[in-house]
Amino acid sequence: MTANTPLHTALHAEHEKLGASFTDFGGWDMPLKYGSELAEHRAVREAAGLFDLSHMGEVWISGADAARFLNTALVGNFAVTAVGKAKYSLLCNADGGIVDDLIVYRVADTRYLVVPNAGNAPVVAKLLTERAAGFDVEVHDASAETGLIAVQGPNSEAIVRAVVADDAERQAVQDLAYYAWTQVTVGGIDVLLARTGYTGEDGFELYIPAERSPELWQLLLAAGEGHGLVPCGLAARDSLRLEAGMPLYGNELDVHTTPYDANLGGVVSFKKEEDFVGRAALEAAKAAGPRRVLVGLKGLGRRAGRGGYAVFAQTDGLTDEAPREIGVITSGQPSPTLGYPIALAQLDAGYAEVGTVVDVDLRGKREAFEVVALPFYKRNA
Repeated sequence: MTANTPLHTALHAEHEKLGASFTDFGGWDMPLKYGSELAEHRAVREAAGLFDLSHMGEVWISGADAARFLNTALVGNFAVTAVGKAKYSLLCNADGGIVDDLIVYRVADTRYLVVPNAGNAPVVAKLLTERAAGFDVEVHDASAETGLIAVQGPNSEAIVRAVVADDAERQAVQDLAYYAWTQVTVGGIDVLLARTGYTGEDGFELYIPAERSPELWQLLLAAGEGHGLVPCGLAARDSLRLEAGMPLYGNELDVHTTPYDANLGGVVSFKKEEDFVGRAALEAAKAAGPRRVLVGLKGLGRRAGRGGYAVFAQTDGLTDEAPREIGVITSGQPSPTLGYPIALAQLDAGYAEVGTVVDVDLRGKREAFEVVALPFYKRNA
């Protein structure tokens, strides 16, 4: 592959057969949608959707110092994570900026699986390797050899239960807790099955050898025929995650953003003894408080704000003073589920209180948006 040649997952041919429209995402040629992105979005909210996430990274950390190493490399405390559980975390630089947000699974006492975002996977693998110096650990980047398929939606459990090997595994799927994993077999394929998700719905992620991905994809499509399962692209994934108030790296998160700027201070552990990368800067950031805060905005009109649109304080109209710019939208679009425009935005802390009304510059015309609590959408338990 040359620098300008997009990468393909092992499921690329399957997407072509289904008539997918493709887009570049982190250097990967990924399905944007297969037909109607709105129909795909609604399928996940009402039934189930099937996603190819094989562009995500997978980095294995193994060795006697695995927990202590991760406690130094990342902001979370992984020594207290039980085998069989997962934890959302952040990889930060020395200044406290977010290099990536990721999920870490504890697979055994001395073995973890780190799952970074697609575009950041090589950087994360490189940094973890560098930070492993002096620790009794092995860092193995298995991204190229690993496939990842997700089933999301209220019918996802029924679909996954239909494809696993036996009654014991079907019970294990039913009993699997949120942010946990188990081992199952599907069509003779060994699967690391996790229950996390990025859509706001119940859902499962299936980690498999990349070369077995097409088999598993076909098995899941067949099992989902009676459950409303449809293949879904990145467009639906983005609208679903936005409704769920979940950040996207490159939009809400970057190296210029600290966890406290993104309402992710809760994932930083200062209780652990390790002097993790960025600790001093993050202690200072916590003490100072963020200048800007990530908030949810609900449009009071019909037009949607988009990433990069400026946000202004409202004026009383009694003075000639120009409205003050107080922030910027990081992600925004009409909500298919809720029926009104929604957005995530970085706002000056003084304007972040729920109920505050602000103006968004929609290409020269300002419209009112209200600060609301996140997430915008929350499924029924």
